[in-house]
This record gives sequence, C-alpha cells and structure tokens, in this order.
Amino acid sequence: MRKINRLLIIEDDPDISRLLCVMLAAEDREMVAAYSGTEGLLQLQGAPFDLVILDLMLPGKSGEELIREIRQESPVPILVISAKVGIDDKVSVLRMGADDYITKPFDPKEVEARVEVQLRKSQAHPMPSTEIVWRSLTLQNEKRTVAYEQVDLPLTNAEFDILSLLMHHPERAFSKKEIYERIWNGTYYGDDNTISVHVSNLRKKIAVHTSDDYIKTIWGIGFMLE
Repeated sequence: MRKINRLLIIEDDPDISRLLCVMLAAEDREMVAAYSGTEGLLQLQGAPFDLVILDLMLPGKSGEELIREIRQESPVPILVISAKVGIDDKVSVLRMGADDYITKPFDPKEVEARVEVQLRKSQAHPMPSTEIVWRSLTLQNEKRTVAYEQVDLPLTNAEFDILSLLMHHPERAFSKKEIYERIWNGTYYGDDNTISVHVSNLRKKIAVHTSDDYIKTIWGIGFMLE
C-alpha cells in the first residue's frame, strides 16, 4: 500500500495557502492548512506530519518561534517559504533548524522539486546498522545518532546527513554542490549558504565539547574531515 505523505502548510495568506495546496496536491499526499503559528503548533501536536511548509511572518507565533519549538520535539523536515529575502534572515532560520528556504515570489517548479527532495529524504530506507568512529566522534547509522566521547550531539537531520557523508569518506573533500545532491538527491540551485550554515552549525555543536577542529574547509572545493 502506497504511503500517504501528510504536508502541513502554515501560511496566513489564504490565497498563497490555497495555491500551495493546489500545486502540491497528489494522490499520495494529504494537504493540511494552518493560518497562524499557534494553529500550526496545535496541528503538529495532534498528529504526525512528513513535511512542514512554513511562512515566517505569522500571527500568534512567528515562524522563527515555531521552528525553535518544533525542533525541541521533532526532526520533521521544515521548508521555509518567506518574503524575507535578506541573507541574515535565511542564515538565522537555517541555524535554528530549518532544512531549506525559498523566497517569495516563488517558482512553483522549484517548490515542487524541493518538496520532493525533503519527502524522499524523510522516507529513505535506514542504512545498515554500522558504527563509524572518527577520533572522538561515534556515528551510528541505524539510530541516526552521533556522540562525542559518549555524549550525544543534538543534530538536525541535515547536520547528521552531512556529517555521515564526511565520516563515511574521511579522506575525501566534497564540494557544496556534491554534498547537496548526494544528501538531498535533488538539483543543486547554486545556493552555497544552505550547506555552509549546516556545516557551521555542526562545528558549533562539536565545539561545545572540544576546541579541536573536526571539519576542514578546503578553499575552492568544499569540506572534509580534519
């Protein structure tokens, strides 16, 4: 039986909400609309979802507040679609735990492509039960956990997947384009900041436990383990 993916669209503009519901509708998708941050949180507390599509400027709770609250409870993929176009806004919400960011006005084809990427990622079959160790980091594929000297790191899905890719290929440098396309299985749109912010978040979470560097920037290429 084919899995039905449940998508929650949290958008206070009824026209944009309707447009997203119509353009993303499919036989294997159930679309649920919420028109405020508070309503969106209630929906999330009432039933599981496979993807959250989130505006930032919302009544009740802002999108930023909602991202923080969601990430305290759930790893559900979050795709932000916002009129905020500043790079600082984008970097900020990615650091909070959003998985991807699209600015308004949006291209329907790009929205559909990025939704497909997030749904594929959330449905990916778990990797074989394998433990990988790099210096003081221990990654467990099946549990999707990473620990520094037996202390779990609170990683988002994107952060775990990037670190997993690097730890599976410790002697290799990956470009931002290759990281995006290998992890998200989608077309790279030339947006370097998404990968850079996730890597920055990883470094900060490791730095809580050690001053040693674990991810090296290879200028002109990308990133690799150090």
